[in-house]
Amino acid sequence: MASIKDVAAEAGVSVATVSRVLNDHPSVSADARTRVLAAVEALGYRPNAVARSLRTDQTHTLGLVISDVMNPYFTELARSVEEEARALGYSVIIGNADERPDLQDHHVRTLLDRRIDGLLVSPTDGGSPLMLDAARAGTPMVFVDRWIPGVDVPVVRADGRAAVRDLVAHLHGLGHRRLAIIAGPAATTTGRERVEAFREALAAYGLVLPAAYVGQGDFQAESGRRVTEGFLDLPEPPEVVFAADNLMALGALDAVRARGLRIPGDIALAAFDDIPWFVHTDPPVTAIAQPTGELGRAAVRALVDRVEGRTGESVTLPARLVVRRSCGEPAPEQSPVRRSTT
Repeated sequence: MASIKDVAAEAGVSVATVSRVLNDHPSVSADARTRVLAAVEALGYRPNAVARSLRTDQTHTLGLVISDVMNPYFTELARSVEEEARALGYSVIIGNADERPDLQDHHVRTLLDRRIDGLLVSPTDGGSPLMLDAARAGTPMVFVDRWIPGVDVPVVRADGRAAVRDLVAHLHGLGHRRLAIIAGPAATTTGRERVEAFREALAAYGLVLPAAYVGQGDFQAESGRRVTEGFLDLPEPPEVVFAADNLMALGALDAVRARGLRIPGDIALAAFDDIPWFVHTDPPVTAIAQPTGELGRAAVRALVDRVEGRTGESVTLPARLVVRRSCGEPAPEQSPVRRSTT
């Protein structure tokens, strides 16, 4: 069965141009329209169910499917997406996947049925046939934070590898040698990437990451608590727990305190994804911060470019290490108190 890519190749145009012809978009030239329709006829192409759900008229509405609305990182991301979209004349409909692939696909299908102009997705896993079909059908789409390998759409994300290297260098400088990680789901690109970056950073100092020091979490607080309890039960517990997201870090914090242990005196804690209340914990948590607002705004701009017939580009922004006091860092020097004299 012919695909939309086959039609594009036969007509000598882009997949986006084929999509616009099929949806009677006025921006397509007469010559391109003729060639696309001829290719459709010659190949016997018939749009699939996803293609039929594409818009026929612009609604100036974008869809956003985020992984977990309860995660402060995604809450901030959604807010920046909505603000940037509104500034560009678009509204946003948000779906919360709750880290469930089935719920993610439900929201994607619903949004396509509502004839949104474009779709922003932070995928919960790497195996959604629906998303692949939507991309092949020419749906304007951008992945944000996470992505699905092999799906040819722009990706807007932060590169945390350099920040993870900075974190390991920081921990090594503080004298820590036994470092463990609470990993995110292996089905997600961010889950895999953060473990790989951590392992590589340790290797640069001649340190290994034993299997016992890799705990499988799911980006939820309960998994952080469970994995940390397992670390603490080891004959030789780690000196540092690095949680690959903020909610798992909060779970780890609960597990340490439930044992009556102190951070960082008994065990140190660091996190990926800084959140506002990390500065209010005792001690404040050392964390890797992503440029969340910038990511949301860049993702909207890339998507609107695709919706309006321009080339939306992938964007990669750097994350950065924010040093606080949860890993044994010295307390900041206090300014001497000036006493008044009479």
